[in-house]
Amino acid sequence: MFGITRRDVLKTTSCGFGYLAFAGLATEAAAANFSNPLSPKQPHFTPRAKRVIFMCMRGGPSHVDTFDYKPMLEKHAGKEPGELAEGLNNQKGRKLMPSPWKFRQHGESGLPISDAYPHLSQHADNLCLLNGVHTDLPNHPQALVQLHTGQFQFVRPSVGSWVLYGLGTENQNLPGFITMKPPARLGGAQNYGSAFLPAVFQGTAIGESGKSINDAKIGNIANARWASDAQRKQLDLVQRMNRNLQARHEQNSQIEGVIESYELAFRMQSAVPQLMDISDETESTMKAYGIGEKDTDDFGRQCLLARRFAEAGVRYIEITHEGWDNHSNLKQRLGTNALQTDRPMAALLNDLKMRGMLEETLVMWGGEFGRTPAARRDDGRDHNATGFSMWMAGGGVKGGMRYGATDEFGISAAVDKFHTHDLHATTLHLLGLNHEQLTYRYAGRDFRLTDVYGNVADSIIV
Repeated sequence: MFGITRRDVLKTTSCGFGYLAFAGLATEAAAANFSNPLSPKQPHFTPRAKRVIFMCMRGGPSHVDTFDYKPMLEKHAGKEPGELAEGLNNQKGRKLMPSPWKFRQHGESGLPISDAYPHLSQHADNLCLLNGVHTDLPNHPQALVQLHTGQFQFVRPSVGSWVLYGLGTENQNLPGFITMKPPARLGGAQNYGSAFLPAVFQGTAIGESGKSINDAKIGNIANARWASDAQRKQLDLVQRMNRNLQARHEQNSQIEGVIESYELAFRMQSAVPQLMDISDETESTMKAYGIGEKDTDDFGRQCLLARRFAEAGVRYIEITHEGWDNHSNLKQRLGTNALQTDRPMAALLNDLKMRGMLEETLVMWGGEFGRTPAARRDDGRDHNATGFSMWMAGGGVKGGMRYGATDEFGISAAVDKFHTHDLHATTLHLLGLNHEQLTYRYAGRDFRLTDVYGNVADSIIV
């Protein structure tokens, strides 16, 4: 009728269900019973935040040069930690190195923030510094995957997928989970994949690591063969057949995922390009984010797109900045990283605040681990998983406070330790989800993001 052959259906059915769907056309009852898995869902309790923007600093930012002030590094510069206290011999062969940046108190709260962040520090009273964070391994691949999925030994759904599974999304024309410029290595798609959750909950990647976000395209979103009305007719036929298949295999979540992924892809053809076109933003907004300037253009565009996606109803948004693995040339490299991200981050917080969105948007910053306060080289720091910093803002989090602390040298989390599982439990809690109740049955057991761990940091919540 529409020039569609069996081969055409197979071409348009990416998961291979098309040939099974030819068994018969769907009944009206089957179509009526279809439930969109991405529809908004009720949280377990009243949420503080509606959405998340996570700024992933890939490589491990140095906490003692950014948000964790350690005056003892200056006092004992050049000494080995093991000379000063027992239990610090894991730093053997390294000498304590003070930060090349000064720390100053900012805002009414007096939060100590490094001079590397002159713009972000103006938002000190909105920031909750998490200074007692720790994770399990100081290796990039495992730590990055654990940051995103809670596990490094097994393939598990990403945080964004769990959030989308638990809450659905507010805009049915856009993906509910978007990740910009995700790392191609170090876990790759596992960092935004849905694992055993239905495929419809996986993240949609925009852009590639190492390439400008300005050139980013979503693959296969355009159909060069059919116009919109013809695509709709073709899709209606395929969906009727898939719903018939679903009616005969009601427990198969993959079929449900295929149905919704086709519909979402069709709607995205017009919605996503329109949202990624920032030409309607004011000149002052562009300038605030640093767009058009060499150092800040790329990350500024990511931050601005994150605000636009958040405003449009996307539930979980991740943006990425790489290059924080500073084993050498710390002052130059970390200084460049801070320069590239400082203004855009400050602009994002200010933009969300001006639009009345910060209170319901949880903004998070951090990497897979931190750096050693003691160095083997004169100008570099190594991996440190035992203690580091992240920060949160908005979304029901108390601003102008520090939660947790490392020891006096910044080596290990010592007070109010905040493990990756605690980070995930707290994130879900702010979104109105009980991390112990958000489960999915797979292979005969109930799985959750935090496995059998995780504590909510109640004291940072408004």
